[in-house]
Amino acid sequence: MVESGQNCMEGVALVMAHFMVYWPQDWVDELKKAGDKGPIKVVYGSIHSRMPTIASVKAGDVVFPVTLMKKKLYVMARLPVTHRERAFDYCMRELGCECGALIPEGIAVEWDGGFYAMSGGKSFRGIENAPEGVRIVGQKEKPHAKHQEPFNCCSQWAVWGEEGSVIEPRALPEDVIPLLRFGYPKSKERALLVDKNGNVLVSSLTATRRMSEETAGVFEGLF
Repeated sequence: MVESGQNCMEGVALVMAHFMVYWPQDWVDELKKAGDKGPIKVVYGSIHSRMPTIASVKAGDVVFPVTLMKKKLYVMARLPVTHRERAFDYCMRELGCECGALIPEGIAVEWDGGFYAMSGGKSFRGIENAPEGVRIVGQKEKPHAKHQEPFNCCSQWAVWGEEGSVIEPRALPEDVIPLLRFGYPKSKERALLVDKNGNVLVSSLTATRRMSEETAGVFEGLF
């Protein structure tokens, strides 16, 4: 497992992969309300479908968060990934709090009132009741951008980098949508699911999708 803050460029596969991840409309609205236009620093994956796993994303890859607005597909940002680590480690270091990330085994996170949360939903009250060998971690929130907060609980991994783009909606042309392909290897590439009017279905987006080379070129062309 990658340690907190460790550069992961060593051992990067020779073939760069491009991935699409989904940001729900309500999260995009929260970013707009907060005035957060980036540049994007991090993308999370969780164990829930609302924020799908990013276990397949590695250092050297590129991630594109997308969203649906009025049934149209928009690319919100581009993040070249240079690091991959546990979401908990990223959150504690950069945000100062666990922010709903999965707490690793052997760690207890201190909350107000002498309450301590652990992995698997376990908890205890009072430091004197800490299980043997458990490391106590305090929380003190640090200044950060809104998008650095996981928008769903149980985030597992964080991928991040320092060369992210501005966060803003970039429309994909409607005539391009039927040509987009996702999957790996090429024999498993599939188009997005659409309704009778050609609008992308959200069910086609609620998984981290690896792009074909041609699709990656379309996305890169927006930046």
